Amino acid sequence: MASGNHTTTPGFVLLGFSNLTNLQGLLFVVFLVIYMVILLGNGVIVLVTVLDSALQTPMYFFLGNLSFVEICYSSVTLPKMLASCLAEDGSISFTGCAAQMYFFLLLAGTECFLLTAMAYHRYVAICNPLRYTLIVNREICATMVAGSWLVSILLHFGQTYLVFSLPFFGSHEINHFFCDVPPLLELSCVDTYRNKMVIFMAVLLFLIIPFFLIVISYIKIARTILKIPSAQGRQKAFSTCSSHLIVVALFYGTIMIVYMVPKSGTLRALNKVFSLFYTVLTPLANPLIYSLRNREVKEALINTVRRAVTLTKNPN
Repeated sequence: MASGNHTTTPGFVLLGFSNLTNLQGLLFVVFLVIYMVILLGNGVIVLVTVLDSALQTPMYFFLGNLSFVEICYSSVTLPKMLASCLAEDGSISFTGCAAQMYFFLLLAGTECFLLTAMAYHRYVAICNPLRYTLIVNREICATMVAGSWLVSILLHFGQTYLVFSLPFFGSHEINHFFCDVPPLLELSCVDTYRNKMVIFMAVLLFLIIPFFLIVISYIKIARTILKIPSAQGRQKAFSTCSSHLIVVALFYGTIMIVYMVPKSGTLRALNKVFSLFYTVLTPLANPLIYSLRNREVKEALINTVRRAVTLTKNPN
C-alpha cells in the first residue's frame, strides 16, 4: 500500500461495544456464560449423536454436524470479543482479521447449506415416506454435508482474498465486534464495486437460494400435513419440523437484515445488534431448542450419562 493516508498498519481495531465503557465487565460475564453454554450444549448433542446407536439416523446426523458447526462458528467471534471486553483492547492483526473473516464466512455458508439439507430431509420424511430410505441414505447425507463444507471452503477463500487485497484508510478502526465484509469495505480507499458484486453473488448462493428452497420444502410439508386426517397425527408431524423452523427463522431472519436490507442510519447503528443474533443467539438456541423439545435426545443423554457412571464404577 502507498504511504500517507493509505499507510500500512500492523492490523485493525475492532470497536465492538467500546462505547459501553461502564458495562465491559458485565458484557464479559454475559458473553462468557453464553459461550460456555454454547460449547456445552452443542458438545453434548455432538457426543450423543455419535455414541448413541438410537440416534444413528439421517436426522441426527445432520443435527450433530450442525452442532459441530455452531461450536466452531461461535469460537471464531466470541473468544476475541471476550478478550476485548476484558482487556478493553480491540486490536487484531491483519492476518488474524483475515483468518477470522474467512472462517466466519466459511462456517456461516456451511450452516446455510446444512439448514437447507435438513429441510430437504424433513420434506422427504413427511411427503415421500415410502422412498425415504432410498432417497436419504447414509451416502447421500454424507455427500450433502461434505458438499456444504467444500463449496464454502473454496468460494469464501476467494472472497477473503479480494477484501484483503484492498488498500485501507489509516485509522483501520472497524465498527464491529468481528471482522466482517461490509465494515471492512467501508475502510477501503478505492472503488469496491467488484467486491460488492461478489457479495451479491455470495448472498444469492448462500442465502437467497437456500432460503427459497427451505420455503418451498415447508410449503409442500404444510400441504401434506394438512391432509393428515387425525389432529394427533398433524401435531406429531408439525412437532418434528418446529425446532428446525425456529432455528431457520433466527438465523436467516437476522443475517438477511444485515446483508440484504439497504442501510439507513438507524439500521446501520443496529447492525452489531442484529449480528449478535446469528453469531451468538443461534448457536445458543440450537442445543436448547433441540434438547428441550426432543424426547429422543433427552433419552440418549440420560443413557450416555448412565453408561459413563457405570463404566466409572466398574472400570473392568
